[in-house]
Amino acid sequence: MLPAHLKLRSSQDFKTTMRRGRAARSRTLMVHVLVPGLSAHARDTVPTLVPRAPRFGLVVSKAVGNAVARHATSRRLRHCLAALAATGVLPPGSQVVIRAFPPSATATSAELAADLERAVAKALARGPQ
Repeated sequence: MLPAHLKLRSSQDFKTTMRRGRAARSRTLMVHVLVPGLSAHARDTVPTLVPRAPRFGLVVSKAVGNAVARHATSRRLRHCLAALAATGVLPPGSQVVIRAFPPSATATSAELAADLERAVAKALARGPQ
């Protein structure tokens, strides 16, 4: 379960992260990461007054499968995100949106976790957009 304070809530947060964040793709998912202070433009940064934990959002479309497959994929991804948040890999105040691709429905939890870690590392290694 992903605690409420680690979830992206507003559609504006999703849009900003997906448009302005750094993206990286793996076989099963696409990761968009927006880190405060690392954007090319001041208007693109995430406003933060005090450091806070990274926040996450999931996009699992109908292309992944029926409702049962989408919810199962979401549950497995949320579990991976909770573990990722606990590692401290992401800087405080980061916003992360994960888009699941159809192969994520048949991937194991270990494969999803490995793809997620690899994609986040790739996105963080890229320069500001």
